[in-house]
Amino acid sequence: MIAQTPNPPYYAVIFTSVRTEPDLAYTEMATVMHELAKTQDGFLGIESARENVGITVSYWRDLESIKKWKAHSEHLQAQKLGREKWYQTYKTRICLVERDYEFSR
Repeated sequence: MIAQTPNPPYYAVIFTSVRTEPDLAYTEMATVMHELAKTQDGFLGIESARENVGITVSYWRDLESIKKWKAHSEHLQAQKLGREKWYQTYKTRICLVERDYEFSR
């Protein structure tokens, strides 16, 4: 599903990852983190896709909202587990969205 974001500017956090072996607890944690993120001040939406490489893009009102989410205690625990067992490698990019447009049939 494509996130319905407001008019720019806003921020995108692009999280790209390669997983280790499949682990059911990962899927459960990802669902919990998505639900928790939705309750955070400044959260605007999320999009995610995974094949060999996973890409999750979350959208935020401002840098302060992103900073608070990164430091959230439950998110910190998920990050720790990710480094310890779920990810072979990952990269996070934070971008200012200055323009967007869409097409819908």
